[in-house]
Amino acid sequence: MKKGWNIVPMGELCSISSGDSDTQDAVADGPYAFFDRSKTIKRSSRFLYDCEALIIPGEGKEFLPRHFKGKFDLHQRAYALFDFHAGLDVRFLYHFLHHRADYFPSVAVGATVKSLRRRHFENLPVPVPPFPEQQRIVAILDEAFAGLATARANAEKNLQSARAIFESHLHSVFTQRGAGWVERRLKDVCEKITDGTHQTPTYYDEGVIFLSSRNVTGGKINWERIRYIDDKQHVEMHKRVAPRLNDVLLAKNGTTGVAAIVDRDVTFDIYVSLALLRARNELLPKLLLHFINSPLAKQQFNKRLKGIGVPNLHLEEIREVVIPFPESLAEQKAITTKLDNLRRETQRLAGIYERKLAAVESMKDSLLREAFAGNL
Repeated sequence: MKKGWNIVPMGELCSISSGDSDTQDAVADGPYAFFDRSKTIKRSSRFLYDCEALIIPGEGKEFLPRHFKGKFDLHQRAYALFDFHAGLDVRFLYHFLHHRADYFPSVAVGATVKSLRRRHFENLPVPVPPFPEQQRIVAILDEAFAGLATARANAEKNLQSARAIFESHLHSVFTQRGAGWVERRLKDVCEKITDGTHQTPTYYDEGVIFLSSRNVTGGKINWERIRYIDDKQHVEMHKRVAPRLNDVLLAKNGTTGVAAIVDRDVTFDIYVSLALLRARNELLPKLLLHFINSPLAKQQFNKRLKGIGVPNLHLEEIREVVIPFPESLAEQKAITTKLDNLRRETQRLAGIYERKLAAVESMKDSLLREAFAGNL
């Protein structure tokens, strides 16, 4: 610890209190901010506090502070830090709590929903330098983070733009078709539309590969995060469906309407959360894949979603979805080639912007480490 810095329990630096409001107390057009466990700031018709405060969720997975000045309402499962010691810069504590983002998750209690207690706040040791040093550190961090926020916003905007360009082109392919195009229901152009086992399997450390919807959420099969089943279960599951190269796997439960093509000639089985579509000879599997991932297909899927809470696509609804495509296989191949190339370029650009976003977060972490080691 740098000379002149003192370690002080946070309970000695501020008052700490939870609210007494509940979710139903939120109103759409309330004049006051209402903080609860979510990242969204709601509105309230009343206020419990009128001060400068750091507000932290008391339940969940992420316990990062918000800095607020003024009148606000507070949920009973959220905490406010206020009435700060005269020798403490509020922004210094704000940045420190971001620096120690690992602390609250590590001490939170509960088997399912993690929650905090007042003692977790009171006992947190805070390194406190002299007030002028706090102000100097805060000035450096605030300025640096403002610049990083701009860099992050630009990277996110570019990432969204790259993906939007591909989505727009994909949409135009299937909506601005020319002569020689036909429309068919998926059940008429697929020799098989089915799903995987409806029984939750017993998993093993090795054996036959078993895939679920979580393996296709990125539009490409993730062969790394896989599970395994034994030969006995595999034999039974293969009686229902035996996936093979160039089949299209569609996530139909939870994150719906995202598909990937089987790009490896390996033996595996699938769960009920995946639908398998096997194209007939009149339709190229890759064109089927691009259609299913297109906005036009998603519009049809969304109209057919069933269930409350976790949405799902029933097989009979998938079979009725209409796909437009050119009858000419040569034209289908030309379209898929162009879309494949554009998708690769989009992924290349997305990779660049995602690395920039990661670099921004790394820079923030590095600055915070240096700041609270007394090295700024």
